[in-house]
Amino acid sequence: MKRGNPWFTLGADMWTLGLETAQVMGLRSLKIVTGGAEGEGELRRMVEEKVEAGLALQTLALTGGLGFTPQAVAAKTVAHYRRKVRANRRRLIKS
Repeated sequence: MKRGNPWFTLGADMWTLGLETAQVMGLRSLKIVTGGAEGEGELRRMVEEKVEAGLALQTLALTGGLGFTPQAVAAKTVAHYRRKVRANRRRLIKS
C-alpha cells in the first residue's frame, strides 16, 4: 500500500526524529550532570554509539543497503538513526 508523497512522509519522520533526539539529549544531560561513574559511562557510551552508528550507515551506503533513489537513501538513513535514538530513549527513561 502506497503512503502518499514520500517527501512529506520523510519530513514527518525527520520531525519526529528531532523530537526524540531532543528528549534523549535532555535525559543524557541529566545523567551526565549528576556525574560519577554513571555520568562518565554515559559520556563514553554516547561517543561509542555515534561512531558505531556512523560506521554502520557508511557500510549500508557502500553496499547499496540504503537503496538507489534519493527518497530511499534519505528514508533509510532517517530510519537507521531513529532506531538508535528510540532505543536510547527507552533505556534512559527506565534508568
